[in-house]
Amino acid sequence: MISVAVITAKRFTAAKQRLSGSVPEARRLALVEAMLGDVLEAVTRARQVDFTVVITGEAAAADLASGFGAEVIHDPADVGHSGAAMLGIQRAKELRADAAVLLPGDCPLLEPRELDSLLTGLPDPFVAVVPDRHGTGTNSIAMRPPGVIEPAFGEDSCERHLGRARAADIPHTTERVDGLALDLDTPADIVALTTKIEMSRAAGGNPAPRTAAVLGI
Repeated sequence: MISVAVITAKRFTAAKQRLSGSVPEARRLALVEAMLGDVLEAVTRARQVDFTVVITGEAAAADLASGFGAEVIHDPADVGHSGAAMLGIQRAKELRADAAVLLPGDCPLLEPRELDSLLTGLPDPFVAVVPDRHGTGTNSIAMRPPGVIEPAFGEDSCERHLGRARAADIPHTTERVDGLALDLDTPADIVALTTKIEMSRAAGGNPAPRTAAVLGI
């Protein structure tokens, strides 16, 4: 099975605006870049990912992605999360991929083994929706074949994606993935991320090293 990872990344200045009141601008920009770097490293190390595509209008993100060997699709219009994901899905189809996994650039705790588990043995057709830690949003979708449903990210998107799979009569499930549950949007998310990193380090792990360095952990 040929699998493509599709990572979407906003322009750094437009990303994580809800942090702008509590995190200085320079640190916020560094944090966005660090999270993307941690995600790219995890994806690169995943054995079940054959190609990685990054959709972004941010030059620094494009350079970072290229450094990890990812293909970059330029997004000059900032078409939004769902629109950028569709650009990646189209590229997956062009690559004749069997499956695609849609990933955000702000889930730095993602581990390669989690991606491998998500993609291994994915039925055809099938949709696996990965919710956020609140259970209402969607942080990732694994689908076989690519484009079997159209992504529609945003508020309450978990049930929306499941509904689209039901409407298309596609077998589907909700898949909990610890490393994809926590995306960084608010100051409370920073506290939760810091706690998780500290707990993992106490157990001998070293998660999200770039993000941890920016946070001063």
